[in-house]
Amino acid sequence: MNFLDKLKQFRDYEGQLKWEGTFADYLELVKKNPIIAQSAHSRVYQMIISAGVSEKDGHKHYHFFDGQIYGLDEAIERLVEEYFHPAARRLDVKKRILLLMGPVSGGKSTIVTMLKRGLEKYSWTDEGALYAIKDCPMHEDPLHLIPPHLREDFFEETGIRVEGNLSPLNAMRLEKEYGGQIEDVPIERIFLSEDKRVGIGTFSPSDPKSQDIADLTGSIDFSTIAEYGSESDPRAYRFDGELNKANRGIMEFQEMLKCDEKFLWHLLSLTQEGNFKAGRFALISADELIIAHTNETEYRTFISNKKNEALHSRMIVMPVPYNLKVSDEEKIYEKLISESDVANVHIAPHALRTAATFSILTRLKESKSRGIDLIKKMRLYDGEIVEGYNAADIKELQHEFPDEGMSGIDPRYVINRISSAIIKKGVPSINALDILRSIKEGLDQHPSITEEDRTHYTEYIALARREYDELAKSEVQKAFVYSFEESAKTLMDNYLDNVEAYCNSNKIFDPITGDEVDPDEKLMRSIEEQIGISENAKKSFREEILIRISAYARKGKRFNYKSHERLKEAIQKKLFADLKDVVKITTSSKTPDETQLKRVNEVIARLVDEYGYNSTSANELLRYVGSLLNR
Repeated sequence: MNFLDKLKQFRDYEGQLKWEGTFADYLELVKKNPIIAQSAHSRVYQMIISAGVSEKDGHKHYHFFDGQIYGLDEAIERLVEEYFHPAARRLDVKKRILLLMGPVSGGKSTIVTMLKRGLEKYSWTDEGALYAIKDCPMHEDPLHLIPPHLREDFFEETGIRVEGNLSPLNAMRLEKEYGGQIEDVPIERIFLSEDKRVGIGTFSPSDPKSQDIADLTGSIDFSTIAEYGSESDPRAYRFDGELNKANRGIMEFQEMLKCDEKFLWHLLSLTQEGNFKAGRFALISADELIIAHTNETEYRTFISNKKNEALHSRMIVMPVPYNLKVSDEEKIYEKLISESDVANVHIAPHALRTAATFSILTRLKESKSRGIDLIKKMRLYDGEIVEGYNAADIKELQHEFPDEGMSGIDPRYVINRISSAIIKKGVPSINALDILRSIKEGLDQHPSITEEDRTHYTEYIALARREYDELAKSEVQKAFVYSFEESAKTLMDNYLDNVEAYCNSNKIFDPITGDEVDPDEKLMRSIEEQIGISENAKKSFREEILIRISAYARKGKRFNYKSHERLKEAIQKKLFADLKDVVKITTSSKTPDETQLKRVNEVIARLVDEYGYNSTSANELLRYVGSLLNR
């Protein structure tokens, strides 16, 4: 199907969804499907839930935010469970302004944008369908037509509570155009759209001296006063402020805390009472979710001002910290790069992970717990197994500093430095060292980084490089060892056979001679020494391995060399130690012989075919690892 056919198909689909009828017809729809009469807060919550919810380790993951928000599961869960869910149930938090607070480029604006774009799409679905009085500039809820004295009867009949009063304009239209016959008032289905100013609004304050309150609440159309005779005639009023147009959906209030007081008082009335004052009319009802975002410094300044006390209790403040997981930070970079003009540049494996390692280290705080350094903490947060620590330790670490993640390097700085590295290098391929070098060079140009921060960040760059060195050596190790997994399995099986015989004081069967021999102490020690297991500690380490194997067997799980973190490290280091000399000679030789050249070409081919490198980055990796091994 070509693009023009798709346009036609969409127009046909749009025509099928359109609906018009009388208020009497609309009531029949409501009785069949009460969900169409839900509040704006409920609609947002149902939209999030409809995308799916999964649960892991007692925490909920909301799939609505997948693909755009990474590493903020706890903040999102708190946002949904502590604000959207109770607000959807008409609890008191519905009468609060939602304020997202966090560092720059932490995801606040992305969350708001996702909610706005999501509502637009959701209004096209059967579950998210909503209806309004036809030709109403505020897209008013049709149920406002029901007189107050009949609303209790309506609730008993349908279970639907009607909140809000009919706007002055529609009250006049009801009397003048329809003779008070509520059932004849035309109703239409509407589709939310920020571009068309239907149910979604955005307000951004400008110069307080020049900005008019009409931007929020609408204004008098002086050209019509002669026609209608009075400024208090609703037909002479333009209901085109952001509060008017955002009715039935969301209004994003940008830089709210920088706003003039007169703008904020309207929000107080709207959130607490569900109405606001406009022109020479009675209070105008509006059903909308007000969401604002700010950074911590602005928020602290705001609450320190006594004049703002009335607003304090009218806000629900939701912290949105930086992501603290390396794997999720890597996904953020991948997303930002995919949206840029450098998406076609080859970025070597582990390059983004190394950049992410640096970023996360800048956001973590040194733990007071003994034995936990930043690298271990980073690995624990990322879900890695660190010997000697469990889930309870992670939870304790996460509660040690409530403000952890509210400072550090932001993702956009790293993306800017990656872009700089690409342009500076001038080739369609960059690696981890190029990115770290660019990050370090950029620290002097960052306006908000202090001299003390710069010193710490330089140390974190060194730590990130050390982590990359291990990854690089491991990558080359795997590429040099033909069928690495099979080699590791063979070595592990041999080690475990000897460990079992040693712990049970048994002999071991030699498959070649057929004789019974003592366990191979030399083999076992050659592996254990790779991770610093002393002669005195070898017995307890070997017993620990057998206990782990037994635990896996009881659970019906298969034990392999990756099932025990330290054993995995020992097996890999042993295999690599056996090959180290080969790697050193092969990668550092300026004039490799035919055998060496063949070996190098095989390794490069494997790095390209199996590990995601291109020929340039594979050659750079080999040269770098060779230099590491020759130090």
